[in-house]
Amino acid sequence: MDMRSPAVVMKASRLGAFHQSRLSFMRQLLRRLKNEQWQFQRSVWTVDAQGVGRAVYTATGPQRSYSLVAFAHDLDPAMRSDRVIATAWDATFALFDGIPDAEDLARLEANVPRQEAGRVSSRELCMARANRSVRLFEHVVQALSEGHQPQREEIDGVGYLMRTTAVYGSGKFGAADRESIALRPELAAPFQAEMLTVYLIRAFTLDLVEHLAKVRAPQRAVSLAPDLRRRFGIGNSTGLGMAPFLLNHPVLLNNWVSARETALQRVRAVQQASAEERRVFADYLKRASASISHWHSEHELQRTRIVQLQDDMSWVQRQLDDGILDQRAPWDALYRWAEAVLSLEAQECLVSLLLEPYAHLVDELGDGMQADEQQSFVIDGGMRVGRLRDILLARYSWVSAIDFSNQSSQALFWYVSEEKLEPRIGRRFDEPGQDLEQPLAVARDIRRLQAALEPYPDEQRLAGFLLQHPEHRHSVRRVQLAPAFPYADIQDNLIDQALLPIDLLRCKLSFFGATHFDPRSDRWVRITLYQGAPLPHELTEMPADDWSCPRLDSQEQHRECIVE
Repeated sequence: MDMRSPAVVMKASRLGAFHQSRLSFMRQLLRRLKNEQWQFQRSVWTVDAQGVGRAVYTATGPQRSYSLVAFAHDLDPAMRSDRVIATAWDATFALFDGIPDAEDLARLEANVPRQEAGRVSSRELCMARANRSVRLFEHVVQALSEGHQPQREEIDGVGYLMRTTAVYGSGKFGAADRESIALRPELAAPFQAEMLTVYLIRAFTLDLVEHLAKVRAPQRAVSLAPDLRRRFGIGNSTGLGMAPFLLNHPVLLNNWVSARETALQRVRAVQQASAEERRVFADYLKRASASISHWHSEHELQRTRIVQLQDDMSWVQRQLDDGILDQRAPWDALYRWAEAVLSLEAQECLVSLLLEPYAHLVDELGDGMQADEQQSFVIDGGMRVGRLRDILLARYSWVSAIDFSNQSSQALFWYVSEEKLEPRIGRRFDEPGQDLEQPLAVARDIRRLQAALEPYPDEQRLAGFLLQHPEHRHSVRRVQLAPAFPYADIQDNLIDQALLPIDLLRCKLSFFGATHFDPRSDRWVRITLYQGAPLPHELTEMPADDWSCPRLDSQEQHRECIVE
């Protein structure tokens, strides 16, 4: 059974249809936290009646402890914003390496609420900020203060009490560099410090609404029911700042996609599905269909995709009912049918669902999703031009289909804003600034490299070529990676006027484990993280990895029976 070709997988439109899976980083984290029996403690809570103060949540594993230091603020609603340029938030956070003492807390309180205007130290792994949901936060506080639970429909309509607008790590603003923690087993997988930060922020937001409800009505207020508590995730707003990551980290992107594609290959190679494997898949299919019914978006393109996805999931159910899993290599048959019939959104949703019954085939692949990119950064100057041409012919034939003489094919350029040092996109023929362009136009730069190579004989070594043309170093490095890392390149023109940057955002966020993508434009998106996941105090009693699609309750089961 062959893996899917990069020519199929690495198109922006397909990457922009990826869904969370067993390999997503949040799910990897929770499996580890449960398997290693991590302990959680809220050691500090000095939040006052106005919801202002600080809290500390500590997670302790076999070797180390990590502490979320949270600061709650009294924010004027008029200042509440999703924009990265905001200067005030409802809450700010830092993930501390260890357990902070009074001096650490004082230092963090002087800096963390200021975010970019402050500075943290190498004792901090992440810094974050969040705003309350305008629609849901007050509804939940009021309901609990009146002695009853909030409306489930209201919860499902939003999905979170707070929405983070940034979770920074990897050396930003003085925090610890990735290299300093990469060898720790619990943080070896990508973005584990960030995922732990968000997981603990979720616990803080739930404690905060219950605290405010009890302050409002001490005698009457109730706590959230456990099943409703788990229905709250953490929201997130993500913009263009995330998009260039996939282009600047080609080996890491390859390892992520390769793990997912290997997992799919292994499942499609299964020759006969057991009764239990069929049951798990059928259960997840129904749960996914129910979850999709709660997926709302105001973006016309995504709204259309969701409607189509709902119809497509019904078609998948009919295939099951018609016995497609009775044949040999049933999952391969189901995937091949889907590839021929269903939308990209549904095809990639199905890929994720196919992995669910096969933890023993899939989960170990998470160990190979990190990358030491320093090892792949060196250019082989001894390689001959002829060998580079061979790689270009074999791996970059897709570039020849792009007509760069057409203005629309060069309509955009990527740059870094002076104000926030954040990636932005400009319009090449309408806006100034292309002299600040970042080297992210991979297809165009490959074409330029090919043109520059033309006068050079096959036996010429690249060191000599690059001495004369150092502007092509980044492209030569990328091309030399291609044979070993086939999924390293997004095979599309990323400066075309038709580019949808949200496709790049969605790809990365799906590997985080995000759900309910809601684009607000073609350049930023809202998502939900950890919705349905067990809370820290529940991990010892509950499964760590059975929450990506919420379980159906009796009401939803009844509704499905009526529809069927």
